[in-house]
Order: sequence, then structure tokens, then C-alpha cells
Amino acid sequence: MAKILLVDDSLFMRNLLKQLLLENDFDDFLEAEDGLKAIEMYKLYSPDIVLMDFTMSMLDGIDALKEIIKIDPKAKVIMCSAIGHHNLVNSAIESGARDFVIKPFFDNLVEKVNKVLGTLNCPLSSRQWK
Repeated sequence: MAKILLVDDSLFMRNLLKQLLLENDFDDFLEAEDGLKAIEMYKLYSPDIVLMDFTMSMLDGIDALKEIIKIDPKAKVIMCSAIGHHNLVNSAIESGARDFVIKPFFDNLVEKVNKVLGTLNCPLSSRQWK
């Protein structure tokens, strides 16, 4: 099963993400409430995918994303934001994010997680890493 790092300064939002993913058979989670902790957790645990908010204290999501990409250029990060402004999305993608979702509307979150993990239309247990 994929190990997912949830990064958001809102405990409510982390719990919402976790619940949605639990309902779709994901069950291995790590959590961080800011960008600095996200980087630390990434170094320690090498999660399969990161779901990260943009706006957080200590270090925002874009700066944390850039640091994670420096650590692991193949890192799989999906950025989450309540603001879906075109410039914000472009900034995330240019910084190394694999995808972007608007919160709290996570209708296609599970599909995007599976797509980024490379597991769309196949069981997670049989995925092949390239």
C-alpha cells in the first residue's frame, strides 16, 4: 500500500483528506502541519506520494515542494489549495508538482493520487515502479 504524507496546517483538512483516502483503501499515512516538518518527514520516511497545501506557517507549500524535489527529483507531490488561480497552478507544476487539486472539492483526488502513483486501473499491490 502506498505511504501518503499529508501536509496541511489545518488538522481538519488533514483529517478530511485521510477520511476520503481511507474510504478508497489507502491506509498508510504520515502527517505534517507545515513545510519544514514535511521536508523532515520526507527525508525520514520517503513516502510514495505527498499531498501538500500551499499556504502554511514556517515554510509554504511551494518552498517545501522545491526542497523535496531537491532531495528527490522523482518525488510525487500533488499540491492542494483553496485557490485555483492559474498562476498558482503553473507555479506548482513548474516547481515539480505532479498535479493540483482544489480544496475542499476533492471529487477527483483519488483518481489523481492513483494517476501520480502510476496505479490507475490496476491494484496498488501490483504496481511496477519505473
